[in-house]
Amino acid sequence: MLYPDSFEQKLGFDKIRDLLRQACISPLGQSYVDKIRFSDNFQLIDKLLRQVAEFKTIVQYEPDFPSSNYLDIRPQLAKARIEGIMLTEEEFFDLKLTLRTIQQCLRFLDGKEKESYPYLTELAEAVTVDKKLTDAVERVIDDRGHVRDTASPALAEIRRKIISEQAGLRKKLDGILRYARQQGWVPDEISLTIRNGRMVIPVAAEHKRRLKGFIHDESATGQTVFIEPAEVFDTNNEIRELEYEERREVARILRELTDQLRPFLPDLLRATTFLGLIDFIRAKARFALQIDAEMPKLINQPTIDWKLARHPLLHLSFQKQGKKVVPLNLLLDPKQRILIISGPNAGGKSVALKTIGLLQYMVQCGLLIPVVEGSSAGIFQNLFIDIGDEQSLENDLSTYSSHLTSMKAFLTLSNRKTLFLIDEFGTGTEPGLGGAIAETILEELNKSGAFGVINTHYTNLKLFADKTPGLVNGAMRFDGEHLEPLYELEVGRPGSSFAFEIASKIGLSKAVIDRAKEKLGSQQVNLEKLLKELDIEKRVFAERNLEMGISQRKLAQQLAETNALKTKLDNEQKRLLNDAKQKARALVTEANQRIENTIREIKENKAERDMTRLVRQELEQFEQRELKPEVLSEDPVKPQSEEFLPEEGAITAGSFVRIKGQNTIGEVLALRGKDAEIRIGDLKSNIKLNRLEKVSRKAYREAVGETARPRMTGIDLNEKMMNFSFNLDLRGKRGEEALVELDNFINNGLMLGYPELRVVHGKGDGILRTLVRNHLRSFPQVASMQDEHADRGGAGVTVVKMK
Repeated sequence: MLYPDSFEQKLGFDKIRDLLRQACISPLGQSYVDKIRFSDNFQLIDKLLRQVAEFKTIVQYEPDFPSSNYLDIRPQLAKARIEGIMLTEEEFFDLKLTLRTIQQCLRFLDGKEKESYPYLTELAEAVTVDKKLTDAVERVIDDRGHVRDTASPALAEIRRKIISEQAGLRKKLDGILRYARQQGWVPDEISLTIRNGRMVIPVAAEHKRRLKGFIHDESATGQTVFIEPAEVFDTNNEIRELEYEERREVARILRELTDQLRPFLPDLLRATTFLGLIDFIRAKARFALQIDAEMPKLINQPTIDWKLARHPLLHLSFQKQGKKVVPLNLLLDPKQRILIISGPNAGGKSVALKTIGLLQYMVQCGLLIPVVEGSSAGIFQNLFIDIGDEQSLENDLSTYSSHLTSMKAFLTLSNRKTLFLIDEFGTGTEPGLGGAIAETILEELNKSGAFGVINTHYTNLKLFADKTPGLVNGAMRFDGEHLEPLYELEVGRPGSSFAFEIASKIGLSKAVIDRAKEKLGSQQVNLEKLLKELDIEKRVFAERNLEMGISQRKLAQQLAETNALKTKLDNEQKRLLNDAKQKARALVTEANQRIENTIREIKENKAERDMTRLVRQELEQFEQRELKPEVLSEDPVKPQSEEFLPEEGAITAGSFVRIKGQNTIGEVLALRGKDAEIRIGDLKSNIKLNRLEKVSRKAYREAVGETARPRMTGIDLNEKMMNFSFNLDLRGKRGEEALVELDNFINNGLMLGYPELRVVHGKGDGILRTLVRNHLRSFPQVASMQDEHADRGGAGVTVVKMK
């Protein structure tokens, strides 16, 4: 239920209807604008809002959706119902264009994944356009709206004859015209023309008797007459007969086509209804883009939770002026159902009230509203408003009487699913009495469990709201220092009227203001003074909080940079250690190989002294050249060196041993007969016991100079963070190019510690989307991926969440 009857006019929804009509392409869509109705059906409202949200995405990102020839062919369909009636060429041409647009809409939705636009796809499921019908219309009507020559063999023959006869006629007339020019009856610049559907020659009036024929017309001045020469009477008559025959054949063809059309009228009517709905929904989507509207989360219970809500008409007006509307944050829930807004005049209270009423009405009429993501909207059964001067001369009602009449209706009809909005509650009568009555009415409205917003200047209502559960005070903020309204709603405290300050600003004498304060009483003056001081302190603390917030963000950024740099250094240290270990293993392997080769050469040469010396020299040169301490110099940890001395006793598991003639030291892991399993570094090997000698270990550590430490060059994380965008656009890229950019993007995001990234790949046929998502699955650091919200790209954007 809505109250009063002028509800839409009071809130300005009639202007929104006008804007929606302008956004429609055809009368089809405009007819649905007139049918917009308030509803409390949750499923219906949710469906309508989602349809608009889907179309908003289409308007933003799908330029190939058909946007022309939304024609209203309902009169043609009604005419075609009558047996024996035929549609004209123009009517069939409109039908052809409309069917083409409907087919384009259906093909568009059919070519998309069903989850892309599920609610619009559901709307199209009941629509069918029989191909036989479209083929029949295409076969008869050409793209200029005329019956084709090929529509029937008879028509083709008739038109061929007409062309032939007209060519012969023109030839004869050209000859007569040349003769007339030679005789001076016709000026040289005159050419053949048409009168009454017949070809004639313009002749000067004084020579009209010289040219035999029939005069069809004369010029306005009477100086020229239009004569059909007698020689072409028969040819013109023949052409006229052929034209009559052509018309009869065209009528026969169109009558047959109308008969073919008649069985499909129910399907065509549904298809036309679908086209009108598409036009209407697109108009709502275009309007939503104009006012920067979003779809709030819909909740099937009375509640309001809006963030940065704006009055749509005020938004459009300010947009033209290059200004911005101050947004409104509002929460009405079971704990605080009724908001009492106070503050100075011209501070924005009435605009806030109208914004709340208009946006709630828009939601329940299936329109998106200008709020930001994270907002929620509930469902109310009743919307009641008491805004403006309802003084009635006809009913002899004063302004206050009119207010009381509204209050009577509110008290009678309000329930837990009602939202009421009252502007300037209690005004229009003596303040003391008005305040008392207003407080009593407010008490009853609170008992009904209704939700509401009330504007007032009455102090007793502010105090009542402060101590009554379910009610909460709110204030329209005011700059107490410069005495200027800020148009911001602050919930949680009452506002001051700033009456004395405003009076002082406009020049009222100090003596008058002081006497007014004395008459008002110290308690009320102190309350107004306290409210003013609280407002000023609020601004000071808000500025300090802003500064602290900026400092905290800077600190958090520096901490993130430090952590990222530490992680980088740790990773670099691990890499250097691993490289050093791998190089050391390779050198040990090569050394063992050379040792084996040395032993083999000594044996093969039967330990000849010179050859042995030569082989030992080669081994020592390799040791000096390759097994240098610099091998481990890239390790940022200082290396250790140990000294091993020969030791007496048997070799057992755990003994330290050295290969005879070498400096390689290992630890015995196990004995297996005449073999020993030893470990040299990370390598294990089996060696004959008689090739080993037991040693004792006296370890000592030597400090290595900083010159052995390698220099590491880092990455400028500050620069990377400044230049990095968490949004990657791959649209139009080829597969290989896209994957290379994706790799760099994910690696940089991991380095900088971003928890969430966005990849824009578009919808299209879904090939690039599949390629991107398959590649993302190869990253172990990727926790999940999902489609973006439908309002921000839907399936055309992948949101990547990192571990």
